[in-house]
Amino acid sequence: MLPVEIKKDIYWVGSMDYSMRSFHGYSTEKGSTYNAYLIMDEKITLIDTVKAPFCLEMLGRIRNIVDPAKIDYIVSNHVEPDHSGGIPFMSQQCPNAKIITSDPNGLKGLTGRYGEKDYITVKAGDTLSLGKRTLQFVPTPMLHWPDSMVTYCPEEEILFSNDGFGQHLATTERFADERNLDEVMHQAKKYYANILMPYGMQAQKAVNALAGLKISMIATGHGVSWRTNIEDIIKAYQDWSSFQKTDKAVVVFDTMWHTTEIMAKNVADAFYHIGIKPVLFDLRCDHISDVMTELLDAKYIAVGSPTLNNNMMPSIAGFLCYMKGLAPKGLKGFAFGSYGWGGQSIGQVENALKDCKVEICLDMQKILNTPNPKLLKDLQNAVMGLKEA
Repeated sequence: MLPVEIKKDIYWVGSMDYSMRSFHGYSTEKGSTYNAYLIMDEKITLIDTVKAPFCLEMLGRIRNIVDPAKIDYIVSNHVEPDHSGGIPFMSQQCPNAKIITSDPNGLKGLTGRYGEKDYITVKAGDTLSLGKRTLQFVPTPMLHWPDSMVTYCPEEEILFSNDGFGQHLATTERFADERNLDEVMHQAKKYYANILMPYGMQAQKAVNALAGLKISMIATGHGVSWRTNIEDIIKAYQDWSSFQKTDKAVVVFDTMWHTTEIMAKNVADAFYHIGIKPVLFDLRCDHISDVMTELLDAKYIAVGSPTLNNNMMPSIAGFLCYMKGLAPKGLKGFAFGSYGWGGQSIGQVENALKDCKVEICLDMQKILNTPNPKLLKDLQNAVMGLKEA
């Protein structure tokens, strides 16, 4: 396995996971990478490791540069096993290496997972001299674990950002400018929406903490890194973390005999006619993580379910549980659905939306049995009335 030199004597030595299709409950249709970086200096330093099954791939890349036994430091920016899983293996390959981690949570996490090792803990403002280069450590707690931090090299103007600014994207290209930028930004948005969304306040603090740093490269923990469009990805994080809204409505539904589906299409059509872009998701075929990606900057959410065994559809219940955990903010929404006799699902959906802190902007929209043109017209009129609200 060959390394990639991203700057003079600084190498990407990570691994690709082309087969990964799920991560923390969201779909990773493009796979992922586990990015690690080797800095060749008077003190040879490895920034992060890889997920445990990919250690030999990382080791092969390192061996093309230097004998791993000569590594002096391993910086662990984040305890999660997709970044730290290679630490036990690398501790065997470079037994003299000291492991740098955050104080106190990084130390707690690494010790709890991998036992006692030669750890050095760092706090905000701490630095480490490698010779020609210096590393500065910036804690980013709860982005997205308590131990998280980023590492900055001022001489090279590189930010080793771990989970920040990354994407789940398996590719041999190492930089965003080598791929379609729209694709990279979409995957970055999907990553933020499904991993970092609950921590918007912490994300804003992290971005503010980096404001004084001169950054010419962001070396990410997943996906491709940034050497151009750096202002664009930082601006996107500022917008996403402050829940900036666009004129968009996300319409989510499941259906049994197509009545709720017909309602969903009419809801979407009504939003369109009042200048709100609708994005329609059928949970029989669409993944909840794609819903959350669109929901990140939406103004409205409408959720529809028929009644099954006196309850909402299981797919809708699962989505609403997932949404509650990610805690989107600033949403308005309503529940809709069809039923045959009881109709309990629509009220359950509304209550679940309230639990998600969604502002209910329209009474529950119910249709008994089969919709007729008048009922659908009434539904559209109700939704179009939101323009005046």
